[in-house]
Amino acid sequence: MVTPASSRVSSEVEDDYHCMGVTIHHDGRVATKIESVMQRAPWTICPGAVARLEQTFTGVPLDGFAARGEKRANCTHLHDLAVLAAVHASDSEPLVYDILVSDPIQGRRRAELRRDGACLLGWVQVDNRIVEPEALAGIGFDEMRPWIDSLDRAGQEAARLLRWGTILAHGRTIPWERQSDSSRLPVGNCYTFQPERLAAAKRIGVVRDFSEGPRPLEEHRPAP
Repeated sequence: MVTPASSRVSSEVEDDYHCMGVTIHHDGRVATKIESVMQRAPWTICPGAVARLEQTFTGVPLDGFAARGEKRANCTHLHDLAVLAAVHASDSEPLVYDILVSDPIQGRRRAELRRDGACLLGWVQVDNRIVEPEALAGIGFDEMRPWIDSLDRAGQEAARLLRWGTILAHGRTIPWERQSDSSRLPVGNCYTFQPERLAAAKRIGVVRDFSEGPRPLEEHRPAP
């Protein structure tokens, strides 16, 4: 969800493993203050990323957030929320994205992105390769960039969000003992997985299952 207001814009996400939000205070051109809240995160180290995000984006022009970089030095989810919020800072109305991803059945998984209740984009994967729509058949997520770059801005945003949500949903298929062992995780992929922090990271283990359908979202937006 993205909520614009006078001199600030907030973005929020909730899924099985995360419940967090970012608020950008701005003067219409530049971010003057960054606030983040982590209500739920998967690792004990994750809350330290709040200060890192503030360092990354304070003073940055709103139209320069995507180019700022440093995504893997940050919590990647907070970073994505900040970039999304900056894009919509001048919007007049809130918007809500819903990402629905099925658990795989015989390797087949369906994913759909909705904006304010209307379906924008969907695909079907088999063994982590897209089989529908036909235009994307055979593509894996690490091969999607040329197609995403060919889209208009709104299409790129939709494709990145659905890709993000589908990848995150894959975590539901990974055995808990494997995804909770920091020694088996990719070094450098995010704030917590940086070499100097990874060994100290402990899995918190708070998971919220949305399999039975929508549930009320947790409160996690910074106070105005």
